[in-house]
Amino acid sequence: MPRILSGIQPSGQLHLGNFCGAVAQWVELQKTQAAHDSFIFVASYHALTTVRSADELRGAIRQIAIDLLALGIDPARTCLYAQHDVPEVTELQWLLACVCPMSLADKGVSFKDKVAKGFDANLGLYTYPVLMAADILAPQADIVPVGKDQIQHVEIARDLAAKFNHQYGEVFKLPAYRLAEGGDLLPGIDGQKMSKSYGNTIDPFQDEKPLRKRIMSIKSDSTAVDAPKDPETDPTFCIFRAVAGRADPRTAELERKYREPPAGGFGYGHAKQALFELLLDRFGAARARRAQLLADPGEVDRILAAGAAKARALARDTVDRARKACGLG
Repeated sequence: MPRILSGIQPSGQLHLGNFCGAVAQWVELQKTQAAHDSFIFVASYHALTTVRSADELRGAIRQIAIDLLALGIDPARTCLYAQHDVPEVTELQWLLACVCPMSLADKGVSFKDKVAKGFDANLGLYTYPVLMAADILAPQADIVPVGKDQIQHVEIARDLAAKFNHQYGEVFKLPAYRLAEGGDLLPGIDGQKMSKSYGNTIDPFQDEKPLRKRIMSIKSDSTAVDAPKDPETDPTFCIFRAVAGRADPRTAELERKYREPPAGGFGYGHAKQALFELLLDRFGAARARRAQLLADPGEVDRILAAGAAKARALARDTVDRARKACGLG
């Protein structure tokens, strides 16, 4: 069966951008578990490129694991693990680095983007795509679900796998990427891409009162309540549609109200209230599950340990084959 793999950095609380761009797709893929073998990892090694506090990193790793489980990642169907619990990926990173041309590493947009945002230009950040390639190739993933901004990483993994195979013989599969439905970047409360670095995220686990206040602060224009509005240019509608889905009748109803305001008018405040109510409905079960997990840390530890054991067995087999192929066996 095709093996699916994806990961997420432990950079703090998950937000709607993470959910719509990645987690919702992962949960949906679990429903076809008979046809897929799913692996999700918390990218703790990657986080070291920017996180400088040990306590902060430890807490963030656990928080992300809890949030993923609360949002629907089922350990009975998906292997969930922390990247640092599979150290074979770092050995594989070195083997891949030795077939990686500098010209390929120089193309990495992640390094350029983060340096432009003021992050330290460290070597770990520069070699980030090679480690990601090792993450993908270690368990021999067939499909990597990603957002548009992550496609290059899968392409680099394919290039490195092909170069290694050409140099030493067939060891690695060539993975393919899979875009989330729509594939668009979710806007934040300021209309830009939703990102922690912009401070414009929406946390679906936030308490109701501050959550509503956050939603009411979403950027909107000054169009009158009784005037037609273009939903495609409004962040509130775009967020609503991403969370509810295009096929949900509530999405079509909201769009109709934008374009043809009912008697009495329909303003952005009405749309924001609809989004608030949608989030409470959509994430009600997840909020309850999250509370249970926070009260039982031992369950999270057991899930991560079991996931790491499964992932590490696959990675060890891949690394052994790669070592032997290049003369280290």
